Amino acid sequence: MSLPGAFAYGGEVATPYVSRPRKNAHTGLLAGLGHTEAQQTTLHPLVGRVFVHTLDRENFLHLPELVVSVPATVPITYHAHLQGHPDLPRWLRYAQRSPHQPGFLYGTATPADRGRQVIEVTAYNRDSFDTTRQRLVLLIGDPEGPLLPYQAEFLVRSHDVEEVLPSTPAGRFLTALGGLWEPGELQLLNITSALDRGGRVPLPIEGRKEGVYIKVGSSSPFSTCLKMVASPDSQARCAQGQPPLLSCYDTLAPHFRVDWCNVLLVDKSVPEPADEVPTPGDGILEHDPFFCPPTEATAREFLTDALVTLLVPLLVALLLTLLLAYVMCCRREGRLKRDLATSDIQMVHHCTIRGNTEELRQMAASREVPRPLSTLPMFNVRTGERLPPQVDSARVPLILDQH
Repeated sequence: MSLPGAFAYGGEVATPYVSRPRKNAHTGLLAGLGHTEAQQTTLHPLVGRVFVHTLDRENFLHLPELVVSVPATVPITYHAHLQGHPDLPRWLRYAQRSPHQPGFLYGTATPADRGRQVIEVTAYNRDSFDTTRQRLVLLIGDPEGPLLPYQAEFLVRSHDVEEVLPSTPAGRFLTALGGLWEPGELQLLNITSALDRGGRVPLPIEGRKEGVYIKVGSSSPFSTCLKMVASPDSQARCAQGQPPLLSCYDTLAPHFRVDWCNVLLVDKSVPEPADEVPTPGDGILEHDPFFCPPTEATAREFLTDALVTLLVPLLVALLLTLLLAYVMCCRREGRLKRDLATSDIQMVHHCTIRGNTEELRQMAASREVPRPLSTLPMFNVRTGERLPPQVDSARVPLILDQH
């Protein structure tokens, strides 16, 4: 069972190379963060082991020739990226809860990440907007010691990822987990925020945390207690909303609240059988008595199908066209039938009204209509004298029969 600090946090730090600061760096550092040249630090992450590097203001701004303390109240943020790229490598993550707290670079390197990687980190003083840079040279290599075929992943709901990354709480978790595991050395393999695994952001209520997934490996097999937690019976109880089966004392409580329904055990001690490589054949199927495909295909004439497919819609469209033409052209009543169906009195009345209307229109067009009285002026605009309304002398009736 490992103790706090037994796993490498940040890797092994080589003798850092610090370039000489500029002549005017003293003034900038006194203001908060100075415009110094990039410091260089060498770290040694291991493949398959968790890597955590703390971006602290004391370590980040430590210069061998000039040591200036930055007040803790100064907000500082960091920006890290792979040299020559805009973002971090796929296996590396950055986290910082607030500008007044340290930042963390953490992750687990894969075998494909072996080699040398350079991470450029820039610190920003949010009060004076001064910046300083640092280069982290990561020499990723293979771990030494026995393999860790027994791996378990736990969901800790009582912590955020920033609270588990420091070495003290991580070592306390491994120490408490040793009571549930067979005796042996435990090592951290990976730490992931629950938000990166599809979790929801908690409500801003005191005591609510985002949650963090902690993956631990060991060369010792799982205990009976852990096997019972991951058994199908426990998973069935979890699906019904009941607590899983736990036959031992929870040594992680009360410091770590583990969701025992989200425990994942992986046993790599037994190698998985290799996938069978298919052997290429000659392309001829073997004789099978239950599958007798026809050897010869009978000749088939498709002329009838083509005629049915084309002629039937055409005939239907032609019949509908003829029916519509008959209804529109051959079924019209006409004026003669309409006049015969109308009574003589109604026809006389209609003709009288029409004739009188035409006569009125002709008479109105052939005479001069007097100006309406409402438009005549009632007084002289210049003298103000009132004038009597002019009466039209034309008294010709519109219809002569009214005399």
